[in-house]
Amino acid sequence: MFARLMKSSLVHMAFGFLLMGGWALFANRSHGLAAAWLPALVQGLLSSVLTGLIKRALEAMAGRIGGPLAFGVPPLVTAGSVLTLLVLAHTLVGTPELVATIAFPWSVSTLYAFVYNAVLIRGRRGAAP
Repeated sequence: MFARLMKSSLVHMAFGFLLMGGWALFANRSHGLAAAWLPALVQGLLSSVLTGLIKRALEAMAGRIGGPLAFGVPPLVTAGSVLTLLVLAHTLVGTPELVATIAFPWSVSTLYAFVYNAVLIRGRRGAAP
């Protein structure tokens, strides 16, 4: 049962929502709940959706770029896209602590992108004849 839960996309999305939404609430706490709840909701929703999108984007780019660039370009593309989306979304909702709010989720998603991209490259190399 536990192994099945750990493979569930919904479980991962819910975890991302709670962790990163909770972080945004914490990062904006000094401005009161009235100012912190919307950034927390936005960050939670973005994190839950972006997890799946990053994974799919990296898989789509896998094998299209060769050589040493294959290690850096796909995760940098997703990192840049995520950063742009986070800054835009939080600017639109008026997040008081913009940098503090996006620093942790962006760092975690970028680390995930580099690690998962390396796993994809290793998998392709292991599958090559």
